[in-house]
Order: sequence, then structure tokens, then C-alpha cells
Amino acid sequence: MTQVRPHGELVSLIGMAQARYAREIDDGDCTAWPEFFVDDCFYKITTADNYAQNLEAGLMWMDSKDMLRDRILSLLEANVYERHSYRHLLGQPYIREIEGDEVESETSFMVARITREGPTDLFATGRYIDRYRLLGDDPKLVTRIVVLDSNQIDTLLGFPL
Repeated sequence: MTQVRPHGELVSLIGMAQARYAREIDDGDCTAWPEFFVDDCFYKITTADNYAQNLEAGLMWMDSKDMLRDRILSLLEANVYERHSYRHLLGQPYIREIEGDEVESETSFMVARITREGPTDLFATGRYIDRYRLLGDDPKLVTRIVVLDSNQIDTLLGFPL
């Protein structure tokens, strides 16, 4: 039986999940990043124009937790990137829909990229369009569509946002 939760509790649960997600990426390891998702998840990074036109193609497109794991493994072991880290600033989640044990939300974000030998730059802005499955007090992402505000994408878009 699905537990009915007050709106404020849902905002709090999703907000805490978002904070843990951002911390995992910002701390630079990312090995636990796939654990924020259900096994049959979907993750895509796209532009606002592509999203508005309902175009399927994305800059990153993964449709299982195994694909997420492969992405992180390749980033940490095979690919070579300039050493850098991210810092996320997140808006408060806006609950768009509640359907059984799933919650759809939208959250604005800004991500700064910090290079070890250079400046801190604004790397990306946009919004997360998410569908979470509530598993007790541990929401898991079923779908995350990262909608970037700009069509100009930095070539260092390797790590998840």
C-alpha cells in the first residue's frame, strides 16, 4: 500500500536526496553516483531547445544503472581529463506530480567548475526534471533529465551533472 505523505515532507525528502546527490559529485569520487538510481533508470543530459522540441537525442544518454556504472568506471580509469571539481547550487524542488509511490519534481541548478591551476567558472545552469520512486525514506531516481539552459556545451562534460 502506498503511503500518503504531506507535500512538505515530500519536498524535504527530495531536497535531501538532491543534496546527497550533489555532494557525491562535488566530492569528486562519483563511485556511489549510480546508487541514487533504480536499476532500470534513465539519465539524459540535453539542451532546453531539444527538450522543448521533445527531441530524443541527448549529450549523455543512459538507460540502466549498469550504464551509469560503466560511465563512472571509464571516467575514473580510462579517460583523461584536466583535473577539476564541481560545486552544485540547487534550488528547492518543485513537486510537479505525485502518482502512487512516484514523485515528479523539477529543480533548478547552477554548477561551477573549479580547476586546480586556474579559475572557478560557471560551467552549467539548468533544471533537473526528475521522477523519484519512494522507497521508505530513501527516494531513488527513476528518471533524471538534465535540461541545460544553453546550447553551448563545454567539452569537459564528462562527469554527470
